[in-house]
Amino acid sequence: MTMAKGELKSRMKNLLMFLPNMVILSFRLMVDSRVPRTERALFAAAVIYAIIPLDFIPDMLPFVGQIDDLFLISMTLLRLVDRTDDRVLREHWRGGGDIVQLAESAATIAPLLIPRRVSRVLLSKVKPTAEGTGLLVNASKFEPLLVEVPERIPEQKSDREGAQPERSKKKRESKSA
Repeated sequence: MTMAKGELKSRMKNLLMFLPNMVILSFRLMVDSRVPRTERALFAAAVIYAIIPLDFIPDMLPFVGQIDDLFLISMTLLRLVDRTDDRVLREHWRGGGDIVQLAESAATIAPLLIPRRVSRVLLSKVKPTAEGTGLLVNASKFEPLLVEVPERIPEQKSDREGAQPERSKKKRESKSA
């Protein structure tokens, strides 16, 4: 699936509307005793990261300043689903839509709109696991949604048609020298 940069930004704007609900969800998961202690600590860190305006991409920068917050929270949510299941997550979700699909979309699109170094650092804080379902590992592969298609160069005539490709000429000249 390919998407234009404008379409990516449009989808991200829609996903950013869910950020406040995702922060509230993270608060709820932080205090739920069914959530493993390590995951609760990660939610606390993700909430602090989202609330503090000066982070890797300052929140004062409209749009792009919130993408890294959404990415970190989404990866933390996916990690919880990966390590346990989605029941607790869905139970606490008060926003619209399917929280797991929203988190997967945000985790897939965000790395394409923020500097690669920032996405790598944030991902390293929420390491994918081999023991889980693979949901987080799949979402964190950063497979491009945008595919650049190089311009086609008209093919040159082959040797049989009387013209030699440039590389062939150079190779033959260097061999005969």
